[in-house]
Amino acid sequence: MKVKASIKADPSKGDKIVRRQGRVYVINKTDPNRKQRQKGPARKK
Repeated sequence: MKVKASIKADPSKGDKIVRRQGRVYVINKTDPNRKQRQKGPARKK
């Protein structure tokens, strides 16, 4: 998974932007290697 400061999603290649627990993800069902995550809040222990 790529962790980037700012993520870019290409909908024509099947990318979807999803927000989970304050983090922004790019998920792709057709090409799972295109996963990305944007740095979000630190995890609580």
